[in-house]
Amino acid sequence: MSVPILFFDRDFPAEYSHLIDGRAVVSGPDDVDLPAADAVVAGATRPWNAAAFALGRRLKVISRVGVGYDNVSVADATAAGIVVCNTPLAPTVSTAEHTIMLMLAVAKQLPDLQVRARAGLAGSPVGTALELDGCTLGLIGMGRIATRVAVAAQGLGMNVVAHDPYLTSSPIPGVQMVSMAELFGASDVVSLHAPSMPETRHMINPDTLAMMKPGARLINCARGGLVDQDALLAALDSGHLAAAGLDVTEPEPLPAGHPLLEHPNVIVTPHVASATVAGRERLYRQAIDNAIAVLTGQPASIVTH
Repeated sequence: MSVPILFFDRDFPAEYSHLIDGRAVVSGPDDVDLPAADAVVAGATRPWNAAAFALGRRLKVISRVGVGYDNVSVADATAAGIVVCNTPLAPTVSTAEHTIMLMLAVAKQLPDLQVRARAGLAGSPVGTALELDGCTLGLIGMGRIATRVAVAAQGLGMNVVAHDPYLTSSPIPGVQMVSMAELFGASDVVSLHAPSMPETRHMINPDTLAMMKPGARLINCARGGLVDQDALLAALDSGHLAAAGLDVTEPEPLPAGHPLLEHPNVIVTPHVASATVAGRERLYRQAIDNAIAVLTGQPASIVTH
């Protein structure tokens, strides 16, 4: 076939032009370019559904720059004859590291310490930070990222438990698979690694927060919709939950002045867990490779409906 046209639904960074030079033509993000496109390389926010696919009659594939594809209607894509791809291996290392970073930051009360240091204040003479050695980390979901987090946490001396409805045993040694209730009751830190689906929406809610240990910490580098943010704020304000580290929120980004951004025991990063130099290039490389592979009849990471 002739050189394919790849439609990017957000501006394609010039830093990654070497991934595509000579292989395809870049178009987008204006919809005027969609009718001529052979493939979409999609971010995480624009909805891709029947109405969007109707604008691109030549489309053969939509390739997500990421693992989750909750903004892509697989059913609508299938009906339109469009293959859906994702990049499940690309963000594993970066996102696992970001999860550990947020866990350490909230355990060691980094936001408060920064405020004190910038104000010229000394640290408290009484220890208040959490020492993670001997604590229990609860992982909700036990895929690639969570598995890497588990290994790192074990290296810190933590006990690790996990709940995953699709697994009966852990993929790595030393991790006990437990019920959701057991996980909430045992964990000093709960880290979310579940996909965004109707059944996981607001899985962190008033009821599940009440099941968590007093003083526990919550980490979310998965999807913002997993957490009822009003319930989270109430648990933080009451002192039942000690802190939270969030890379994902609802909406994204949060508006300036949002209570989560102003809370002294919360760290929010703007959905950048995979945004290391190596991680972001892997995401684009694999998304582009998937799109071109489908267009040329080669194997790709295809999502099945």
